[in-house]
Amino acid sequence: MEQKNPRVEAMKQFNKAAEIMHLENWIREILSYPERVVEVYIPVRMDNGEIKVFEGYRCQYNNALGPYKGGIRYSPDLDRDEVIALAQWMTFKCALVDLPFGGAKGGVKVDPTKLSLRELENLTRRYTYEIISLIGPSLDIPAPDVLTNEQIMAWIMDTYSVIKGYNEPAVVTGKPVFLGGSKGRKEATGRGVAINIREFLKIFGDSVEGKKVAIQGFGNVGSYTALFLTQMGAKVVGITDSGGGVYNENGLDIQDLIKYAYYEKNIEGKIRRTVAGYPNADSITNEELFKLDVDILVPAAMENQITEENAGYIKARYIVEGANGPTTFEADEILLSNGKIVIPDILANSGGVIVSYLEWIQDKIGYYWDEAEVNASLEKRLIRVINEVYSTSKKYLVDLRTSSYILAIERIANAYRRRGLFP
Repeated sequence: MEQKNPRVEAMKQFNKAAEIMHLENWIREILSYPERVVEVYIPVRMDNGEIKVFEGYRCQYNNALGPYKGGIRYSPDLDRDEVIALAQWMTFKCALVDLPFGGAKGGVKVDPTKLSLRELENLTRRYTYEIISLIGPSLDIPAPDVLTNEQIMAWIMDTYSVIKGYNEPAVVTGKPVFLGGSKGRKEATGRGVAINIREFLKIFGDSVEGKKVAIQGFGNVGSYTALFLTQMGAKVVGITDSGGGVYNENGLDIQDLIKYAYYEKNIEGKIRRTVAGYPNADSITNEELFKLDVDILVPAAMENQITEENAGYIKARYIVEGANGPTTFEADEILLSNGKIVIPDILANSGGVIVSYLEWIQDKIGYYWDEAEVNASLEKRLIRVINEVYSTSKKYLVDLRTSSYILAIERIANAYRRRGLFP
């Protein structure tokens, strides 16, 4: 199967909405390009004494609404076009949920699971040094993404603070709570996916209770989505990750599966971190997962997972994008023609950036809310935006992805209309 270029896919989504809303050509032209893409080469001293050079990026796509905001991912398959696409999606995501942020994305082409802890720290600190002139609490605020976590963010914050000569927790979000992180941040993206499902089903006269769910990906997003949906009364029957998959028609015990998948070392002393081999379920492939007779499918892994090759096999009525860009443009058209309801990534997985915004505010003012306040603020904002997206879809007679883009683009366009263009 030919791998789709995520940059091309992102532009197809943008252009579809821009055409429908009759966006002015000058604004459309600006939003078609990133403001800058920085490529860095990162020398790292490995444990064996050798120096190895890694390729890294930071794309700052647009800052019309505020400082750039976006994650940092470590992935062996990372490339320039992927980073640009992710930064573009981030731009529209922040605008859609009405945050005073622009969009950015970055990362390093590396498999972090093959590095020691010391090598991972050396890589992270040197990458931070290479992009330090680009980031800052009022300039560009990174966050965790694929195969990065709060420890990576702590190293970035520390490196930035040491070089600047003062503590600056607001330079990144997704940090440990005791270093200025926000309570509820780790669970926020998965919680947001579950809230989207609950609220949209409510809009369509349906309920989460008793619904069968399949989830692709069991990292931070997939695992918490599964946990919250189970608590809402859904039955998660199938889950796959990079190591394999599991299926139980009676529903998986998510808390037990999390303990199994995230157990650091097994009796052979190896890190497991996969659902594969879980004893209380049958094994299943990723291809089989997408064909399951379920109500809800949550792709929460990587881009380009639902394509024109497999979209026609999907039985789920609701496809809820926990990952960024999991559905190609052509696959989206197939799903819509088959009567499927797609809750798009820029809305479905926006819970993480909403709580990142709250963390950023807390760091800037030096006052920290309790978890209940953070979760309540997340839910209130998401419910408002969900209803705005649905109303916009009715106004323009379009699908939820297109209505999400129309809302997001309009917010950025309004900034340009008032700010103008310098010089």
